[in-house]
Order: sequence, then structure tokens, then C-alpha cells
Amino acid sequence: MKKIIIAIIIILLILMFIFAIPITNNIMAKEIETKLKTTKLPPQTQIIDSISIAGKLVGNGNGMQYFGAILVKTELSKEELKEYYREKAENEWEYLIEKQTSNKIEVIEHGDYVFKKVKGENLNQCYIIYSWESPKNNLLNLDIRGH
Repeated sequence: MKKIIIAIIIILLILMFIFAIPITNNIMAKEIETKLKTTKLPPQTQIIDSISIAGKLVGNGNGMQYFGAILVKTELSKEELKEYYREKAENEWEYLIEKQTSNKIEVIEHGDYVFKKVKGENLNQCYIIYSWESPKNNLLNLDIRGH
């Protein structure tokens, strides 16, 4: 009877481990999206959509990457947006800005990710503002999506 209880406990721990790592990675990516969404927008700018993704998104090799982005419509130029967000960035991977011409997120190499709230709409004056992070804990790299 003790062996069965121990086996059940081990199985439950393994299952918890298998599900806890992906959930934690999703939370980490969501935090990036939330930070972008809650950062004060420049004047004449509105958020159209946002997204967060955890997985192997760019480059080769193994390892998790966290990505968060907002799609904004603005009267400002790309240079004006960069200037506005420059002081908010704590490192070179935060508040990156690119022109967005379709709902497909082009800055991600692996996978076909899209902004879902825009379908065939005119994206004139739209930009993607995005940030990247990697796990600070190597245990989180055990997520299958990072390989």
C-alpha cells in the first residue's frame, strides 16, 4: 500500500512539474504584455490589440523566450515613438518599435502569430511596440516549447 501511495505522489509531482513550467512561462510573457499595456501612451496614440507569447520564437538552439507586444495607431512617426519610449526602456530589448502593415507579427521568426483584433483592416499609422525577455531560472527552459 505504501508503494502505491508513493507512486501516486511521484506521478502527481511529475504532472505538477509538467504543467507548472508552461504556466509559469505563460505568466512571464503575460507580464511583459501587461507592462506594455500599462505604460502611459504618447499623445494621439491608442492601443488596438496586444499579445503575449512564450516559446522559441527567434534564432537557433534551445531556450525559452518571452514576447509581449501592443499594436498601436498613432499620429506620431516611428522616430517620435522611439524617442518617447527610449527613456522607459531598461535595456535594449524593451520598447522596440516597427511599422505594422498587416496583422501578422513579422518580428517573430518561428510560428505564425497574428494580432486577432485586426483582419484586413487598414493599418496606416500602426506600429508594433514589443519587448523580449528570457528566463532568469534555467528550470523554466525545460518547457518543450523552448526546443
